Amino acid sequence: MRALDALAKVCGDVRRGEPAEGVLGVEPALVAAPKNLAEAADVMRVAAENGLAVVPRGAETRLDWGTPPERCDLLVDTHRLDALIEHAEGDLVAKAEAGLPMERLAEKLAEGGQRLALDLPLPGSTVGGTIATGAAGPLRSLYGTPRSLVIGLTIVRADGQVARSGGKVVKNVAGYDLGRLFCGSYGTLGLIVEATFRLHPVPAAVAYVTCAVSGPEDAHDAVQSVLHSPVAPSAVEYIGPGTVAVLLEGVPDGVAARARQTAELLGEKAEVSEAAPDGWGRYPDGTTLIDIAAPPPALPGLLTMLGPNVAVTWSGSGHGHVGLPAETPPDEVADVLGRLRDVLGGHRGGAVVRYTPEEVRGGIDVWGPIPALTLMRRVKDQFDPDHRLSPGRFVGGI
Repeated sequence: MRALDALAKVCGDVRRGEPAEGVLGVEPALVAAPKNLAEAADVMRVAAENGLAVVPRGAETRLDWGTPPERCDLLVDTHRLDALIEHAEGDLVAKAEAGLPMERLAEKLAEGGQRLALDLPLPGSTVGGTIATGAAGPLRSLYGTPRSLVIGLTIVRADGQVARSGGKVVKNVAGYDLGRLFCGSYGTLGLIVEATFRLHPVPAAVAYVTCAVSGPEDAHDAVQSVLHSPVAPSAVEYIGPGTVAVLLEGVPDGVAARARQTAELLGEKAEVSEAAPDGWGRYPDGTTLIDIAAPPPALPGLLTMLGPNVAVTWSGSGHGHVGLPAETPPDEVADVLGRLRDVLGGHRGGAVVRYTPEEVRGGIDVWGPIPALTLMRRVKDQFDPDHRLSPGRFVGGI
């Protein structure tokens, strides 16, 4: 095979793909695992010369998110790109390769008393995969998503050219902020190879205040009472069914005082603990996961629509997830999704299906309405004019 031979000349780890490596059922013809930026650029250049459709792969924790690629001629595996390149403790900045697992990154940063303030629900997630899917947990309420924490990015374009932005580079490529643009792009704009992050100190003390709530209005009142108080939570979560939990971080004396104040706000059912409550920062159980977003006032209507038996989490930032069990029929998934979009749409929010069984995915609109679709297609045309990068994986068939 001409492409296989050409790839083998520039990358030390190239082979034919296997059925088990399929991306949502689409089997890759070839797999390449570059060991550094130079090899990654060469792999992408050879792919361009041979017209290969490229899909990046990290640890596969979110490879089943999105929609199936139209084709997958080459799977670029990043597991060999797993170094922490730099940790500038004095600047609260770290630079890491895309294949580095987030847990290992956290361990290395903790040695210097620092952290990347992203708590991720899926163990094993890599730096590149986290950025590509824009994934974040409860800490997004205070610290934001990868879009907020990525300050520099090194990517390889569809033609094999290396592009950098942010970090120590003053000028962004072609006027784009690559860090923001690539967060949540699902591998459709380029191959993420390195990322530079803004860090935060590891807090000296933490406390979780949890409280049982009796219904949608009670849950809404509890969340709002904390959000509009001076206790300065790092995160506020509704964990279905019926629990509101608050994370407080800081120095020991201050956390203890704020925990008491939070407990008073939430009432006599409130409890304080150093351990996270069950379900904190995890996706709700189910074979269908729906990502939901709308301002916090949408919570009562959301919970009323879902009823007491549907697994759901909801953040004080206005972001959450709904999990539907394996036995949910495809028509019922479609019905729940439609009603979710109706309720959240009234608050200018939306619902996106992250993963679901194949028999369900074919009968629903995974992404929902996307107002900026025309602009997104223009950006895709600029970065990937031949539409070879993860074709069809993103909204509108991008």
